[in-house]
Amino acid sequence: MDLDVFIDRHRASWQRLEQLVERSGRLSGPEADELIELYQRVTTHLSVVRSQTPDPATVERLSSLVARARSALTGTHTPAWRVVTRFFTHRLPAAIYLGWRWWVPAGVVFYLVSGIMAAWIAANPDVQATIAAPDELREMTKVGGGYEAYYSSDPAGSFAAKVWTNNAWISAACLVLGVLFAIPPVYLLFMNAVNLAVGVGLMFGAGRGGLFLGLLAPHGLLELTAVFVAAGIGMRLGWQVIDPGKRTRAAALAAEGRSVVAVALGLVVVLLVSGVLEAFVTPSGWPTWLRVGIGVIAEVLFLLYVFVIGRRAAQEGETGDVDASEREDVAPTTV
Repeated sequence: MDLDVFIDRHRASWQRLEQLVERSGRLSGPEADELIELYQRVTTHLSVVRSQTPDPATVERLSSLVARARSALTGTHTPAWRVVTRFFTHRLPAAIYLGWRWWVPAGVVFYLVSGIMAAWIAANPDVQATIAAPDELREMTKVGGGYEAYYSSDPAGSFAAKVWTNNAWISAACLVLGVLFAIPPVYLLFMNAVNLAVGVGLMFGAGRGGLFLGLLAPHGLLELTAVFVAAGIGMRLGWQVIDPGKRTRAAALAAEGRSVVAVALGLVVVLLVSGVLEAFVTPSGWPTWLRVGIGVIAEVLFLLYVFVIGRRAAQEGETGDVDASEREDVAPTTV
């Protein structure tokens, strides 16, 4: 397609649509009908340019024009508070729920791998010796030593921010890099499983496994679940590159990518809760049963949020994607 010829042929329609959009509040009946017709026509033009000659300047111009025309046609907008409320009551839980076939198995495999490795480390002093020198191992596992002191190494507020930021980066990497054939999320999960296994194995080998689990459980249950969700959704995104199904690969990636953004935003909140628990509950002087109980309650509430609210939203047709009115306009195609 010759882009210059295409632009010359349709420039008049674009200019006319711009005129109608600028006068959208004062249109006569025939002009309103013309606005609808031109909006549909220019939407098709945009799709043609994107698919055949994706010139950035032309795409930007037509995208802006189509968006303004859509706004003129739809009239009033939804208040921001309703958008945010619907996001947390429908879009986010549905997006996480619909990915459970990916992240639940990821979590099960993670715990199995980590548990087997931890048992191997705990039962083999020779393996422990390859991890650190004897003096270092004693320092890490003693009362008030490295593992226990870590949770009170910084002021609680600063520690919570640091933990939150670190976990958010890990989750974002799992989500975004999943597009690389799902390989990065698998690698990141495995490395986290190894790190967990080392801590559990060394502490159980030193006879202080109960203490370590008491330190880990208050925040770790929710934190690890958030990582599983990120990895699972990331792997599902990567699978669209391999097998997009009946959709085109571009359409599948676009739809899954928008759901990934929703999950990423939601996990920021989940990991914030986890960071607060790790900074204020884990190192507190409260009884172990109380600290662990708080962690279990946080985990149960999250799972109820996903499998009750999310399942209901999914049954109502929510997919985690943005509303149809907010997606790009495309020309009809056949598969």
